[in-house]
Amino acid sequence: MTTPLPGKILIVDDDMDVLRAARLLLKRHFEQVDFERNPQKIPYLVTNFEYDVILLDMNFTRDLSSGKEGFEWLDRILDIRPEVAVVLFTAYGDVEMAVRAIKAGAVDFVLKPWENDKLLATMQAAYNKKHGNKEKGPVAVATPQSDIQIIGSSPAMQEVLDTAARVASTDANVLILGENGTGKDLLARHIHALSLRNKQSFVSVDLGAISETLFESELFGHVKGAFTDAREDRTGRFEEANGGTIFLDELGNISLPLQAKLLTVLQNRAVTRVGSNKSISVDVRLITATNRNIQRMAAEYQFRQDLLYRINTIEIQLPPLRERLEDIVPLAEYFLQKYSTKYKRTVTSIHETLAQQLRQYEWPGNIRELQHAMERAVILCQGKILMPKDVFVKNPVQDQTLNTGYNLEEMERNIITQAMKKCNGNITEAAKELGLSRAALYRRLEKYNI
Repeated sequence: MTTPLPGKILIVDDDMDVLRAARLLLKRHFEQVDFERNPQKIPYLVTNFEYDVILLDMNFTRDLSSGKEGFEWLDRILDIRPEVAVVLFTAYGDVEMAVRAIKAGAVDFVLKPWENDKLLATMQAAYNKKHGNKEKGPVAVATPQSDIQIIGSSPAMQEVLDTAARVASTDANVLILGENGTGKDLLARHIHALSLRNKQSFVSVDLGAISETLFESELFGHVKGAFTDAREDRTGRFEEANGGTIFLDELGNISLPLQAKLLTVLQNRAVTRVGSNKSISVDVRLITATNRNIQRMAAEYQFRQDLLYRINTIEIQLPPLRERLEDIVPLAEYFLQKYSTKYKRTVTSIHETLAQQLRQYEWPGNIRELQHAMERAVILCQGKILMPKDVFVKNPVQDQTLNTGYNLEEMERNIITQAMKKCNGNITEAAKELGLSRAALYRRLEKYNI
């Protein structure tokens, strides 16, 4: 009998027969095979579990033939874990679409109905391609608690880390404030890793990406038949985090009615699933974050004062990168090492002239912008030492922007960055400024890693 590969596989398809058949085949050849019918759970699963290969359907019930959902979920997966291997499930008529998806980052595709030998060979090849290429580091978010580290020797960051260490062992609610790209999610994970709950789940929820109609279902769950698409009972994020930590990001973007619903759950320490009258007790440690001036919002009656009192037992302000000058070059060097390994480049160091310019640039996109700039520089650099021309930084005295030439994507990225800076990181205001919907702006922020 063949020894199973020590790999972790996730299958995502809304057809239970497909899930069962694929799992039955693959579990004889891989150590762990999980499956999920609801694609909305993909971000949670990919964030909290390190899968080697994900077998992803291209069409779900909301979009039966275009493959649009498949492309969206592929992008989300690779945004969260760029190192994971994604294999696509597709029907015969979708082959051209699957080829386009491979160009977008998938490693291969399997036709439905599949041949067992073909599916197995494809999954094993994807595993072999992924195996041994795991990336670890102090800035990248990683699931194992020992891998969660933060680079920061500046006085501002040392104060943040000292506060985090002191509050971590308590169950005090923590509110993290800071601009986009400053690492609020990573700090929340760091606090969880240091806490007494670190053996339990860490559940991260981007409230700004959840529509008002799905808010209660997403956070509190629902029962079968509660609404048209509720085909089965679903556990909400609070229940998933029971015993552990729940991190609510972009808290400042939810409406007053939703704030009231959230406050009720926090006060009662219990949730009621949509369509049910049964109250379910939850024991969670709450960490929240926002890039907005939430104190001013409360003063202007845009945010509930009682909810603010509830969430900010401890308030931590994450400084922007421009106020952490001592950390810029160490962060850049970390990203240099990370992407040199990832792309198999021989770039080994940063020239002092470039280091000086990196410290002088304001970095409106903060750590995310620095990460993106270093990744691009490592890819394009032809020598062993990164020079200013590789990172495309002009003389900061003459021009405080990155030189992107006439690349349309880079121009769009810069415009979005400027709009976010102008609106102080407010997603709603920036979307209006750019003439985009909030969802469209979120997609672009994720695409350009802003």
